[in-house]
Amino acid sequence: MPDDPRPRLRRRFFASLVLIGLLLGAMIGRLTAPGPVQLERIEEQAWGLTLWFDRQPELYDEHLEGAFALLLQAQGEAQSGQLQVDGTRVGWRLQHTAKGLLLHLVAARPLRGEWAGQVEAGGWRLDVRVTP
Repeated sequence: MPDDPRPRLRRRFFASLVLIGLLLGAMIGRLTAPGPVQLERIEEQAWGLTLWFDRQPELYDEHLEGAFALLLQAQGEAQSGQLQVDGTRVGWRLQHTAKGLLLHLVAARPLRGEWAGQVEAGGWRLDVRVTP
């Protein structure tokens, strides 16, 4: 009596359905996943900087030997500048790293920095305040 080929065909059929479902789900996931967070602009203020993003980025802050640094998981263009905070010149630089954008704020005297973010006008605003 020859072997019945139906069980083997049934396994192949269901395995094909599973594979097609996985591929279709991956394609839909790619289409609906948001792209990376984008830095839209930087504004200098009397107390520090205001950074505008299209949505909230993941960020980490650190005080390094009197300087203040923020690592932002976002994309944008590298920029730099200087501001005057309480009579002290503060230099700032935004540069690309492997993990995102790195914002450095440096002055001749040690700086203390803090940040606050909020949703505003269809985007996300990050206020970076520094005090010498």
